[in-house]
Amino acid sequence: MESISPFYSNTPEVRYSPPWQDLSIIGIAGSSGSGKTSVAMEIVRSLNLPWVVILVMDSFYKSLSPEEHRLAHANNYDFDCPDSIDFDLLVQTLRDLKKGKKANIPIYSFAEHQRQSQTTTLYSPRVLILEGILALHDPRIVEMLDVKIFVEADMDVCLGRRVLRDVRERGRDIEGIIKQWFDFVKPSFKTYVDPQRIISDIIIPRGIENKTAIDMVVKHIQHKLEEKSDVHTAELRKLGLIAAKVDLPPNVHVMPSTNQFLGMNTILQNPETEHVDFVFYFDRLASILIEKALDMTSYVPTSVETPQGNHYLGLTPKGIISAVAILRGGSCLETALKRTIPDCITGRLLIQTKENDEPELHYLKLPSRLEEHAAVMLLDPQMSSGGAALMAVRVLIDHGVDEKNIVFVTCAAGERGLKRLTAVYPQITVVVGRIEEEGEPRWMERRYFGS
Repeated sequence: MESISPFYSNTPEVRYSPPWQDLSIIGIAGSSGSGKTSVAMEIVRSLNLPWVVILVMDSFYKSLSPEEHRLAHANNYDFDCPDSIDFDLLVQTLRDLKKGKKANIPIYSFAEHQRQSQTTTLYSPRVLILEGILALHDPRIVEMLDVKIFVEADMDVCLGRRVLRDVRERGRDIEGIIKQWFDFVKPSFKTYVDPQRIISDIIIPRGIENKTAIDMVVKHIQHKLEEKSDVHTAELRKLGLIAAKVDLPPNVHVMPSTNQFLGMNTILQNPETEHVDFVFYFDRLASILIEKALDMTSYVPTSVETPQGNHYLGLTPKGIISAVAILRGGSCLETALKRTIPDCITGRLLIQTKENDEPELHYLKLPSRLEEHAAVMLLDPQMSSGGAALMAVRVLIDHGVDEKNIVFVTCAAGERGLKRLTAVYPQITVVVGRIEEEGEPRWMERRYFGS
């Protein structure tokens, strides 16, 4: 499958697509107890990457009617036939993830035989392993799979594993497990599961013991990830060339070079400045930047009664103002943020930039209902190439934040990075302390944290 270019140039619009938009999906099917889960977990362990996840088809069991619920508790309901799986929801979930969108994964309780009201949010995996007895059954799913795997094992071994699992993890009794096996599991295997073998790309006998087959799958995934990384990095550089030809737009607000501002920057850039003084003046400068960012947000008229009983016509924020720090550098700005907005709601994004300037999203924790906030400040003390900023803004937009409600706040930024960021996202507002030399390495967080 060819990698999708991260950028689409349709002048004057330039669009960014993160690396997880070209999601690779690996399907692993096989009998109940064949070792599918163990194979999937071994692939994840061997890859040792934070953006490889396992999606278990069991989460997509349909909600049961009262009669079906009664049959399930009596071990008389067939959970192994295709009708028990909500394939429409599963297909839509995979399509959303394939497009780089977030998806809400159902939570299924085996003890209660019922889908729960809560869901788990899944966002930004680059490799997804779909594991289930019918992972290769639906043609719509098969069409999206990059690799199709069938795990096989002796049926007696499968039965033994199922007994151990269901007793230990799902609170079942042995008699009910045996009944389900012969009434539903074994017949469904012959009718629905085993036929998937012929469309699989790789058959893995002996499951996790077959190190050769697993190693082959791991090497294939690693190769695909390397290809996508090369494409993403090349297109980031290409966008830099496109952006270099334009001027900085008016929505980039560079702080005026007043004597006070120049004086603080002089102290910060002097390597002889003591750590305690560096932190003091950095917090002071950061407070000015955040105050400037607040000027960029929306306010509405309001009237308050003064202690003297007079009415003062003033302004109040149009809605909630929150902030998301790009870790770890963005944490330096949080002291100033709390001094300016003590009760500000905050979130976190951990984006690390590789030596080739490619950003990688490792972690995110965003405030709930972020899409309803009137303004979201994105905090990062330094921005050079703009790759991490591009990715961070995309994450916020994917979580429902309106582009025009995002205010990117940084102490220093390269001009090329600023142009790249605003070329892709022309509606965001940028507040920057100073324009720095191109390619200047990140140093502010190291000085601030003393490491």
